[in-house]
Amino acid sequence: MAERTVKLPDVGEGIAEAELVEWHVKVGDLVREDAPLGAVMTDMATVEIPSPVDGEVVWLAGKVGDVLAIGSDFVRLKVDAKTEASTETKPRPSRTADRSASLAPVAEPAVMAPRRQPAASPGATTDKPLASPAVRLRAREGGIELHRVHGSGPAGRITHDDLDAYLAQSAGDRDATRFEARTAVQDIRIVGLRRRIAEKMSIASARIPHISYIEEIDVTALEDLRAKLNAKGRKPKLTLLPFLMRVMVHAIAEQPNLNALFDDESGIVHQHAAVHIGVATQTETGLMVPVVRHVDARNIWDCAAELARLAEAARAGTATREELIGSTITITSLGAMGGLATTPIINHPEVAIIGVNKIAIRPHWDGTAFVPRKMMNLSSSFDHRVIDGWDAAQFVQRIKTELETPALIFIDS
Repeated sequence: MAERTVKLPDVGEGIAEAELVEWHVKVGDLVREDAPLGAVMTDMATVEIPSPVDGEVVWLAGKVGDVLAIGSDFVRLKVDAKTEASTETKPRPSRTADRSASLAPVAEPAVMAPRRQPAASPGATTDKPLASPAVRLRAREGGIELHRVHGSGPAGRITHDDLDAYLAQSAGDRDATRFEARTAVQDIRIVGLRRRIAEKMSIASARIPHISYIEEIDVTALEDLRAKLNAKGRKPKLTLLPFLMRVMVHAIAEQPNLNALFDDESGIVHQHAAVHIGVATQTETGLMVPVVRHVDARNIWDCAAELARLAEAARAGTATREELIGSTITITSLGAMGGLATTPIINHPEVAIIGVNKIAIRPHWDGTAFVPRKMMNLSSSFDHRVIDGWDAAQFVQRIKTELETPALIFIDS
């Protein structure tokens, strides 16, 4: 027998290291050629590393969450001495649609506190308990097993008083269990996409002084228009987001400093002409931000189609690295659970993020009476180092004007 070392292959141009997010094998397992050994993640893209030969696993590089250098030892296999010399191991795209759960944090099973059950009575026996028909009926209707009840009557006969005593004891035991102190501790290691999110949020929170601006928007007319357009049956179905994306293009044309990336180490703001909008998307493994590129060159339906395609790719785990990078400004929305207001964190190194809250029917004063209107709050955050409060307010007010007068969305100046 001989030992074969499988190296961690190059998983992307310029990538120096990758995070181990899943093992498919353990020491002692027999594997076939091309069987997946494990999965690694870099820049939110996950790839599986296959076995180049048949063999037995004798060593693994580390545990889930470890960061491994490209070219380092990944797995060692015991192989037949006649196996051909080592060849380069090729990574393959991870079947993340099937393995999305594998990217979730790995946790040790918690030791749960035992539940106390009512103890059998000292006189309980496997023989049929002695009791009158009335006592048996009461026990049956109350779900009481008579062999658990201690009988105080002659020859151990169970009486109504015995049932009362048993019920009182059981209630006390249930209360004691219900309010029993819980001492279990579950340790969850933050790995994979969840760790990437934590690192990015920490950087954004630590380095960007946020200013938040919340405004109420009357979207009654917009929702009426959206319903009529969708009723025509044209695909894809329009949500509110494509309208907002086009409105943002108009607002950015007036304030291009909002569509920028701030390199705070060099003190340079990179202002972009192209509008690449990242849309925060919740997936089974965490928050991802696929990017709709060149929104400035797309109409409403084109924006909707590309947004739907990217969201599906993100949720299925098939989004490419290129589809997840390069945004110049971001939209975040929690849909129907959007709440009244939020304080979104800027997608560093961008300088602005627009947060969409839920739509609700609220009474609105029209000057003469209160009328029901479909209202929605926009919760937006800006990098106060390069965006003044006045500019932030002006930007949101332009968005408000067009969303409340949707005909303006289709006019390009």
